[in-house]
Amino acid sequence: MKYLIFIPFFLFYNITKSQDDQVIYDIISEVSSERIKKDIKKLASFGTRHTLSDTLSEKRGIGAARRWIKSTFNKISKECDDCLEISYQKNYFSKNKRRLVNDVWINNVVAIQRGSKYPNRYIIMSGDIDSRVSDPNDFSSDSPGANDNASGMAGVLEASRVLSKYTFENSIVYLGLSGEEQGLYGGMGLAEYAKENNWEIIGVLNNDMIGNIEGIDGIIDNYSFRIFSEPTPANESEKSRKRRRFYGGEVDGNSRQLARYIHKQVKKFMPKLNPMMIYRLDRFGRGGHHRPFNDLGYPGVRIMEAHENYNRQHQDLRTEEGIKYGDVIEGVNFNYAKNITAVNAINLASLGWSTPEPKNVKIGGIVEPSTKLKWDISTDKNIIGYKIYWRKTTSPFWENSKLVGNVNNYKLNGIVIDNYLFGVSSISEKGYESVIVFPKDIF
Repeated sequence: MKYLIFIPFFLFYNITKSQDDQVIYDIISEVSSERIKKDIKKLASFGTRHTLSDTLSEKRGIGAARRWIKSTFNKISKECDDCLEISYQKNYFSKNKRRLVNDVWINNVVAIQRGSKYPNRYIIMSGDIDSRVSDPNDFSSDSPGANDNASGMAGVLEASRVLSKYTFENSIVYLGLSGEEQGLYGGMGLAEYAKENNWEIIGVLNNDMIGNIEGIDGIIDNYSFRIFSEPTPANESEKSRKRRRFYGGEVDGNSRQLARYIHKQVKKFMPKLNPMMIYRLDRFGRGGHHRPFNDLGYPGVRIMEAHENYNRQHQDLRTEEGIKYGDVIEGVNFNYAKNITAVNAINLASLGWSTPEPKNVKIGGIVEPSTKLKWDISTDKNIIGYKIYWRKTTSPFWENSKLVGNVNNYKLNGIVIDNYLFGVSSISEKGYESVIVFPKDIF
């Protein structure tokens, strides 16, 4: 006799959700500190990776380093049936520009894991190839750059190893950028390339120094890390800027929503870590390779250690008054670099499986005891519904939410528009969620 077993819908939903969550936990467990350590040591072994250093040697200089990175991507791709599209993207910069004493080709290494459903939607993880010592134009002295930024580049390589075993709807880009220390030249070139080729960028996760736990402030902390994000797009229109004065959104640009997304994922799946949301483009008076993307309006954040050690950054290798200076391998904590790499990997995966964000989100409810939201409903069958968020105007994180089904509008009765900020996301049939979209117009 055969028996039919009926599972109530709510139990089925919980089982499905649990299975999807398990994939994220699997990704975390697959990240290897030993592989990251091996890659950081290899990158540091090239002596210097200065942007203007030797390009012909097989053992020293940025040329050898970028060829090794490309060959490593090639090996990873072979293990996933050539799932990565690997290439150099380069731009020519003439001398006499900032920190360039010679003409130079800035070569980035690009590995694209093409999305199965949305191949022109990209989530990018970047690390920097180049290194430097005290003098930014010294391209001859040893500059191992173990933490700045072999750690970030090794994280990119490791994320590609882990995630290349999976298939994603959106494309994931694993990116090695050059020319960062000279003036963010690699990022400028790739951002312009993305714009010229009409890339739809979901977000840029720029990893710059993810291996140090011992700060110059005397604090040793292997749990905290920072997420830097600018408040609003740098290229927003004058109309948007003026509208914000009356309707809010001073801290709700696309980069800030990306930062909140990352923070939320970490708190859920890696609760031992302490993600610090920093409401600033970057550190005071300093820059990173997410900025060129931000300059063109793309969402992007900087992910990095919480406590920097300036004795190990941009320093000639030396010892003075008993203090060791220089960015050497001994200053890197590989387990910490593993954890921050896992932070990237789970967000790349979640966004890689996410559906497109709601389009044309608008808000209404002036002089009413309710708030109304509407958006363009998608014909994408992978979207099963939308989720509305709201929070107090003084809150840094989204506090309240409501699933509203596969509709193009919704009224929140009893929620006064004046007292809260609002956003909308889309939900896939597997439960993955897009970045939240802040309303850009009223109705």
